[in-house]
Amino acid sequence: MEMELKKRLTRIRLLAFDVDGVLTDGSIVLGDDMEVKRFNVKDGAGIALAQKGGLLVSFVTARESKCVARRAEELRIADVIQGTTDKQGSLMHLARKHQLSVDDILYMGDDFPDFSALRVAGVSVAPADAVEEIRSIVDIVTDARGGRGAVREICEQVLKAQDRWDDLIAAYQARSQELKH
Repeated sequence: MEMELKKRLTRIRLLAFDVDGVLTDGSIVLGDDMEVKRFNVKDGAGIALAQKGGLLVSFVTARESKCVARRAEELRIADVIQGTTDKQGSLMHLARKHQLSVDDILYMGDDFPDFSALRVAGVSVAPADAVEEIRSIVDIVTDARGGRGAVREICEQVLKAQDRWDDLIAAYQARSQELKH
Protein backbone atom coordinates (compact mmCIF):
# COMPACT_ATOMS: atom_id res chain seq x y z
CA MET A 1 0.00 0.00 0.00
CA GLU A 2 1.39 3.39 -0.89
CA MET A 3 2.52 5.51 2.05
CA GLU A 4 0.21 8.45 1.30
CA LEU A 5 -2.86 6.21 1.28
CA LYS A 6 -1.76 4.42 4.47
CA LYS A 7 -1.36 7.82 6.13
CA ARG A 8 -4.91 8.77 5.07
CA LEU A 9 -6.22 5.44 6.44
CA THR A 10 -4.63 6.16 9.83
CA ARG A 11 -6.74 9.32 10.02
CA ILE A 12 -10.08 7.55 9.48
CA ARG A 13 -12.51 7.74 12.42
CA LEU A 14 -15.81 6.90 10.69
CA LEU A 15 -16.63 4.20 8.15
CA ALA A 16 -19.72 5.00 6.06
CA PHE A 17 -21.21 2.31 3.85
CA ASP A 18 -23.78 2.30 1.11
CA VAL A 19 -26.03 -0.74 1.54
CA ASP A 20 -27.25 -2.27 -1.74
CA GLY A 21 -24.22 -3.55 -3.65
CA VAL A 22 -21.85 -2.97 -0.72
CA LEU A 23 -23.32 -4.64 2.37
CA THR A 24 -25.44 -6.84 0.09
CA ASP A 25 -24.82 -8.32 -3.34
CA GLY A 26 -27.29 -5.80 -4.73
CA SER A 27 -30.16 -8.26 -4.97
CA ILE A 28 -33.52 -7.24 -3.57
CA VAL A 29 -36.22 -9.86 -3.20
CA LEU A 30 -39.70 -8.35 -3.12
CA GLY A 31 -42.75 -10.27 -2.04
CA ASP A 32 -46.20 -9.33 -0.88
CA ASP A 33 -45.57 -6.68 1.80
CA MET A 34 -41.98 -7.72 2.40
CA GLU A 35 -38.47 -7.04 1.24
CA VAL A 36 -35.54 -9.41 1.76
CA LYS A 37 -31.84 -8.57 1.66
CA ARG A 38 -28.97 -10.95 2.31
CA PHE A 39 -26.15 -9.63 4.49
CA ASN A 40 -22.77 -11.30 4.91
CA VAL A 41 -21.87 -12.39 8.44
CA LYS A 42 -18.16 -11.74 7.78
CA ASP A 43 -18.98 -8.13 6.92
CA GLY A 44 -20.84 -7.92 10.23
CA ALA A 45 -17.82 -9.32 12.06
CA GLY A 46 -15.60 -6.74 10.34
CA ILE A 47 -17.93 -3.96 11.46
CA ALA A 48 -17.92 -5.30 15.02
CA LEU A 49 -14.10 -5.37 15.00
CA ALA A 50 -13.99 -1.81 13.65
CA GLN A 51 -16.30 -0.67 16.45
CA LYS A 52 -14.18 -2.50 19.06
CA GLY A 53 -11.21 -0.70 17.53
CA GLY A 54 -12.85 2.64 18.29
CA LEU A 55 -14.22 3.46 14.83
CA LEU A 56 -17.69 4.82 14.20
CA VAL A 57 -19.79 3.08 11.54
CA SER A 58 -22.76 4.37 9.58
CA PHE A 59 -25.02 3.26 6.75
CA VAL A 60 -25.95 5.77 4.05
CA THR A 61 -28.47 4.53 1.51
CA ALA A 62 -30.87 5.92 -1.06
CA ARG A 63 -33.46 3.22 -0.36
CA GLU A 64 -35.56 2.84 2.76
CA SER A 65 -35.85 -0.64 4.18
CA LYS A 66 -36.83 -2.27 7.45
CA CYS A 67 -34.13 -4.86 6.70
CA VAL A 68 -31.45 -2.17 6.87
CA ALA A 69 -32.79 -0.78 10.13
CA ARG A 70 -32.85 -4.28 11.61
CA ARG A 71 -29.29 -5.07 10.49
CA ALA A 72 -28.07 -1.74 11.88
CA GLU A 73 -29.77 -2.50 15.19
CA GLU A 74 -28.14 -5.94 15.34
CA LEU A 75 -24.73 -4.33 14.75
CA ARG A 76 -25.43 -1.44 17.17
CA ILE A 77 -25.06 1.18 14.45
CA ALA A 78 -26.78 4.38 15.52
CA ASP A 79 -26.08 6.46 12.41
CA VAL A 80 -28.35 5.08 9.70
CA ILE A 81 -29.34 7.48 6.95
CA GLN A 82 -31.98 5.98 4.65
CA GLY A 83 -33.84 7.50 1.74
CA THR A 84 -31.18 10.08 0.95
CA THR A 85 -30.57 11.44 -2.53
CA ASP A 86 -27.71 13.60 -1.23
CA LYS A 87 -25.03 11.26 0.04
CA GLN A 88 -22.40 14.00 0.07
CA GLY A 89 -24.68 16.05 2.30
CA SER A 90 -25.16 12.97 4.49
CA LEU A 91 -21.39 12.67 4.96
CA MET A 92 -21.19 16.37 5.80
CA HIS A 93 -23.98 15.86 8.38
CA LEU A 94 -22.10 12.93 9.93
CA ALA A 95 -18.89 14.97 10.05
CA ARG A 96 -20.65 17.83 11.86
CA LYS A 97 -22.48 15.48 14.23
CA HIS A 98 -19.27 13.75 15.29
CA GLN A 99 -17.06 16.85 15.07
CA LEU A 100 -14.95 15.36 12.29
CA SER A 101 -13.58 16.54 9.00
CA VAL A 102 -14.74 14.70 5.88
CA ASP A 103 -11.06 13.68 5.64
CA ASP A 104 -11.73 11.52 8.73
CA ILE A 105 -14.44 9.57 6.87
CA LEU A 106 -14.06 6.53 4.64
CA TYR A 107 -16.98 5.98 2.28
CA MET A 108 -17.66 2.78 0.35
CA GLY A 109 -20.08 2.79 -2.59
CA ASP A 110 -20.67 0.88 -5.78
CA ASP A 111 -22.83 2.86 -8.22
CA PHE A 112 -23.73 6.29 -9.60
CA PRO A 113 -25.68 7.56 -6.54
CA ASP A 114 -22.39 7.26 -4.60
CA PHE A 115 -20.33 9.62 -6.81
CA SER A 116 -20.73 12.72 -4.64
CA ALA A 117 -19.90 10.97 -1.36
CA LEU A 118 -16.91 9.17 -2.86
CA ARG A 119 -15.50 12.45 -4.18
CA VAL A 120 -15.51 14.19 -0.78
CA ALA A 121 -14.58 11.33 1.57
CA GLY A 122 -11.08 11.21 3.01
CA VAL A 123 -10.75 7.70 1.59
CA SER A 124 -13.04 6.31 -1.12
CA VAL A 125 -13.61 2.58 -1.60
CA ALA A 126 -15.55 0.36 -4.00
CA PRO A 127 -16.18 -3.37 -3.97
CA ALA A 128 -14.70 -5.44 -6.79
CA ASP A 129 -18.02 -5.59 -8.64
CA ALA A 130 -18.80 -1.86 -8.53
CA VAL A 131 -19.54 -0.22 -11.87
CA GLU A 132 -16.42 0.75 -13.83
CA GLU A 133 -17.09 4.49 -13.50
CA ILE A 134 -16.94 4.14 -9.72
CA ARG A 135 -13.94 1.77 -9.63
CA SER A 136 -12.02 4.27 -11.77
CA ILE A 137 -12.34 7.16 -9.27
CA VAL A 138 -11.83 5.49 -5.87
CA ASP A 139 -8.70 5.13 -3.78
CA ILE A 140 -9.24 1.41 -3.08
CA VAL A 141 -11.05 -1.37 -4.91
CA THR A 142 -11.48 -4.42 -2.69
CA ASP A 143 -10.75 -7.93 -3.90
CA ALA A 144 -14.12 -9.06 -2.55
CA ARG A 145 -17.46 -8.30 -4.15
CA GLY A 146 -20.31 -6.41 -2.50
CA GLY A 147 -22.14 -8.56 0.04
CA ARG A 148 -19.31 -11.08 -0.16
CA GLY A 149 -16.78 -9.75 2.35
CA ALA A 150 -15.84 -6.38 0.83
CA VAL A 151 -16.81 -4.53 4.02
CA ARG A 152 -14.83 -6.98 6.17
CA GLU A 153 -11.83 -6.50 3.88
CA ILE A 154 -11.80 -2.71 4.19
CA CYS A 155 -12.41 -2.81 7.96
CA GLU A 156 -9.35 -5.03 8.27
CA GLN A 157 -7.25 -2.73 6.05
CA VAL A 158 -8.14 0.32 8.15
CA LEU A 159 -7.49 -1.44 11.45
CA LYS A 160 -4.15 -2.75 10.20
CA ALA A 161 -3.12 0.69 8.94
CA GLN A 162 -3.98 2.07 12.39
CA ASP A 163 -2.01 -0.72 14.14
CA ARG A 164 -5.15 -1.93 15.95
CA TRP A 165 -5.71 -5.27 14.17
CA ASP A 166 -3.20 -7.44 16.04
CA ASP A 167 -4.47 -6.33 19.47
CA LEU A 168 -8.09 -6.97 18.49
CA ILE A 169 -7.29 -10.45 17.20
CA ALA A 170 -5.14 -11.23 20.26
CA ALA A 171 -8.07 -10.25 22.50
CA TYR A 172 -10.34 -12.68 20.62
CA GLN A 173 -7.75 -15.43 20.88
CA ALA A 174 -7.27 -14.83 24.60
CA ARG A 175 -11.02 -14.89 25.19
CA SER A 176 -11.38 -18.16 23.28
CA GLN A 177 -8.58 -19.68 25.38
CA GLU A 178 -10.36 -18.56 28.59
CA LEU A 179 -13.59 -20.14 27.40
CA LYS A 180 -11.75 -23.34 26.53
CA HIS A 181 -10.55 -23.87 30.11
